[in-house]
Amino acid sequence: MVERVLGMDSADQLNGSLPLEFNNLSHLKSLQLYGNGFTGCLPENVCLGGLLENFTAFDNYFSGSIPKTLRNCTWLFRLRLDWNQLTGNISVDLGIYPHLNYIDLSNNRLHGELSWKLGKWKNVTKLKLSNNNISGSIPPELGNATQLHFIDLSWNHLQGQIPKELAKLKLLFKICLNNNNLFGVVPLDLKVLFNLAELDLAANHLSGSIPEQLGELPHLLILNLSRNEFTGSIPFELGDLSFLEVLDLSYNLLMGHIPQQLGQLRILQLLNLSYNILSGSIPTTFDDLTGLTAVDVSYNELEGPIPDVKAFREAPFEAYRNNRGLCGNASSLKACTSIKSGKTTQTKSKKVVIQIVLPVSATLCLMFLIGGFLVLLRRSKRKAQSRESKDKDTLVIPGHDPELQYEKIIEATKDFDSNYCIGAGGSGVVYKLVLPSGRVFAVKKLHPLQDDKSGNLKAFEREIQVLLDIRHRNIVKLHGFCSHSKHSFLVYEFVERGSLRSILTSEEQAAELDWIKRLNIVKGVANALSYMHHNCPFPIIHRDISSNNILLDSEYEPRISDFGIARLLLPDSSNRTSFAGTIGYAAPELAYTMQVNEKCDVYSFGVITLELLMGKHPCDLISSLWSSASSSSLNDQHKLLKDVIDQRLPVPENQVAEGVVYITMLAFSSLHINPKSRPTMQQVSSKLIAKYPPISKPFSTIRLEELFP
Repeated sequence: MVERVLGMDSADQLNGSLPLEFNNLSHLKSLQLYGNGFTGCLPENVCLGGLLENFTAFDNYFSGSIPKTLRNCTWLFRLRLDWNQLTGNISVDLGIYPHLNYIDLSNNRLHGELSWKLGKWKNVTKLKLSNNNISGSIPPELGNATQLHFIDLSWNHLQGQIPKELAKLKLLFKICLNNNNLFGVVPLDLKVLFNLAELDLAANHLSGSIPEQLGELPHLLILNLSRNEFTGSIPFELGDLSFLEVLDLSYNLLMGHIPQQLGQLRILQLLNLSYNILSGSIPTTFDDLTGLTAVDVSYNELEGPIPDVKAFREAPFEAYRNNRGLCGNASSLKACTSIKSGKTTQTKSKKVVIQIVLPVSATLCLMFLIGGFLVLLRRSKRKAQSRESKDKDTLVIPGHDPELQYEKIIEATKDFDSNYCIGAGGSGVVYKLVLPSGRVFAVKKLHPLQDDKSGNLKAFEREIQVLLDIRHRNIVKLHGFCSHSKHSFLVYEFVERGSLRSILTSEEQAAELDWIKRLNIVKGVANALSYMHHNCPFPIIHRDISSNNILLDSEYEPRISDFGIARLLLPDSSNRTSFAGTIGYAAPELAYTMQVNEKCDVYSFGVITLELLMGKHPCDLISSLWSSASSSSLNDQHKLLKDVIDQRLPVPENQVAEGVVYITMLAFSSLHINPKSRPTMQQVSSKLIAKYPPISKPFSTIRLEELFP
């Protein structure tokens, strides 16, 4: 009976197949194998004695079926086999578990259909089967598992309608059925789920009207009905969801006006109404949505002024494009020319009086008082400026490089003449600096401070703070910085070949960037991010990893650059932020939760890796990776790897082919829709040190679906 509890968790970091002796543990009650590198099959007789209560083997590389003895393991309390490569039939491999409390089989390749047996799991609280190949319909018997708090069946191939019997699960706080093939209407009975906090039905084939009864869910935080076939208008009752933080109704067939009641959603953070047929103007009540951080109303028929709140003012052009005539105070829109009549005009007139007349009067009164004082100070101020100019114009240099001085930099760049410009970004313009000695540097000059003076300055100071604290061969080196009253800039090492994006978009340069160089770039970026996340006093999150911010030196060694929006994850901070980053590289959860952690960079790393492999941004491939909602996405998944990679290079062979396959698998795992299911950069970096594992079939026959996690 010595084997009652057996644990080999992530602290052990074991790998290889399990010994055959694991099939003879007749008194085993708990087996914990999670977080290792185990391969092969799970022990067939893991529940040989029928006593097993806890079986956790998640985050490994187990393949094959779920052990058959689990079918009759009636004392089972907790089962976690998620994040493996299991391929069994869920229809026959699971039994009736009267004591089961928690089951997670997500992120595998399990197939089959959901069984009526789920209704016999009377004590289960969490059911997680997402990211598999499960088909069939959702059994109505699931409504009998009345202790369920959490259902996640997303990213499968489920069909049929959403059973109204789910309304019997009064304790439910989360339902995720997104990315399936469900059809029909949303059951009105769901209105009784008073504890429901998240309802995600996105990317199905649901139709009919959006039920107004959803407005009766008092604790709903997230409502995602996007990418369906809903028609009719947006129910004004959704404005009663006073705790709602995310509302996504995009990619439907919704018509009519946007209800003004949505302006009552005072804590709403994300609003996406894009790709519908909405018309009219955006309600003036939206001026009260001060908590909003991200908005998208593109591809509708909207017109008139946008709300005067930060999220609308700072939204990019993509958030407004393809409408009838939106206008307002946003850089991507034209100013509104018409003036509203009535009460609005009177209110604006009063504001004009307050904002113009009163300041002018105050200025006139003060002018005579301060005028004389300024005259008296002028002479002494000039003298003080002349004494301080040398100190003020001196570049602040870590290490005090005598050649890097303000005057010399200004002279060498001819006061930042455009002829010396080699690039531009969101926070500044980059110039090439060649000193008289022949030394070459890159100087990033901060954009002039205008409306938001603190924003650019904060980005500038943050980049200084981050780069002064880190030293890594794959991160650009900061040689100096200056916060002069006329110019603020940073002085970096000069990285000869420029950005990865510019190289990949050049036919000639891309052809020179062979597979070995590309694999080396992946390693370098992974090592740099692992260092930032795990080897600094506080984790440093870059938040804007893109091919524009990865530079290559003369030996094609990568350097991560542009830390203007980097963030330190301090233990006592909330780590919530407004959206920052580059569209197409930023992790999808940032748009919903604004929660910053290391997994945001992991997602961007996955995009970069695929971009290196494909030679272009993988936008279409990423959109189909986890989607089963359309035949086109299925076709993408069945493509051969050799047809997806950069056709400008010869097909890889031998060890290089093994590397391409392995790197592709890492990229796919890094792009997981669930941040918790992505590996850490430390795990990725450690896997890139060893020799690539051999491939079991010819490279030309490998399909993308075989490399999905």
